[in-house]
Amino acid sequence: MRKAMWLLILMFVGSVWAGATIAAQESGASGAQAPATAQTATVEAQTATPEKITKYTLPPERDKKARALAAVRLRTRLVEMVYGLVVLLVVLWWKLSPKYRDWAEKASAKRFVQVLIFAPLIALSIDVLSLPTGIYDNWLDRQYGLSVQGWGSWFWDWTKGELLSVIFTIIIVWILYAVIRKSPTRWWFYFWLVTIPLVLALIFIQPLVIDPMFHKFEPLQAKDPGLTAELEKMVNRAGESIPPERMFWMGAGEKTTELNAYVTGFGASKRIVVWDNTIAKMNTPQIVFVTGHEMGHYVLHHIPKGIVFTELVLLVVFYVGYRLIGWVLRRWGPGWGIRDLADLASYPALLLLVSVLVTLVGPVLSTYSRSVEHQADQYGLEVTHGLTPDSGQVAAQAFNILGDVDLSDPDPKRWVILLFYDHPSIPDRIQYSLHYDPWANGGTGEFVK
Repeated sequence: MRKAMWLLILMFVGSVWAGATIAAQESGASGAQAPATAQTATVEAQTATPEKITKYTLPPERDKKARALAAVRLRTRLVEMVYGLVVLLVVLWWKLSPKYRDWAEKASAKRFVQVLIFAPLIALSIDVLSLPTGIYDNWLDRQYGLSVQGWGSWFWDWTKGELLSVIFTIIIVWILYAVIRKSPTRWWFYFWLVTIPLVLALIFIQPLVIDPMFHKFEPLQAKDPGLTAELEKMVNRAGESIPPERMFWMGAGEKTTELNAYVTGFGASKRIVVWDNTIAKMNTPQIVFVTGHEMGHYVLHHIPKGIVFTELVLLVVFYVGYRLIGWVLRRWGPGWGIRDLADLASYPALLLLVSVLVTLVGPVLSTYSRSVEHQADQYGLEVTHGLTPDSGQVAAQAFNILGDVDLSDPDPKRWVILLFYDHPSIPDRIQYSLHYDPWANGGTGEFVK
């Protein structure tokens, strides 16, 4: 766990439903201008005749590389799940939170001041202890050519992430313990209620405040007016209102080789973002399909539906956590130096318990995510039907490019998909794109008539 679990929960809801990406994986790359070779690659992508796709196919060497990476990532994911729990246990065994609590109480009798001292110390302790997994993940991406980000830049991004982590942890700890003191038996419900406006606020401010801390954005119309015009046609057909002024190019080429395009925010912050790498490696129809998929999340109301679903799961998690935390603190609290649940020092124990519960319900959340991603694929096929010739083939080409660049597993095991994939596998998405054809016998699409 690179960040505190409460931040993980909020970021899960906010990032998955505010900016769910079409790619099977996301890169945390920040943006500087793409290298000059990207312009040549862009011309080639736009003018070359795309190869006809019949199934997910990689060149032999990349196929071998993708399979090797999939095996390494599976092991890494399992190790990181255990390591994250071990980090919290180490914090508890070393009694770091009682030490920080004592410092905070000596500094001031005011609870908010105590939180201002305690929360940054505990957040940074957890994140520094978790740093080896983040370093390894970046090293792995560099080894497989998915990241070209230098270590100095990576650590600077990590530092900015820590600043956000500290801010969010202060807010969460302050609210959480105020609620616990106010209502010792119903804090789990009231705290759950508080997460709803926090998630909505996060979704709104993410594209306006957070994303620009890590990425460079420029108007898409200035970078690629032709693509902007085609995206306008797709947006109009979808019945949405995203003017060119809210379509952005994002520089990612100096940090990652991966591709992405997404729709994020809501209301005045809603916008379309296309990575420079995507423009370099896909042609306009392929990018329009990718963005059409993302538009599907909005038109089909996946964001509010996803928030409701995830919040209901969190309500169950918080309630079960409430029922168990008393037993946990009675059994181990004295040895960890924790007085009671209202003690700030109980925070790592709560994180540990919620971490276990979130891990257990992870497959439920992933299954729901895969279902809405599949629906968005269907919407992307329908909204681009008629705008681009043979939209199913265009979608298959886009997925094959994504899989090739991201080294997506050519043959993922079904149990791995069930437990860990929040998107359908690339092979499955390509087959669906090639065979979905409700117009063959004069019919219409389900979502776009």
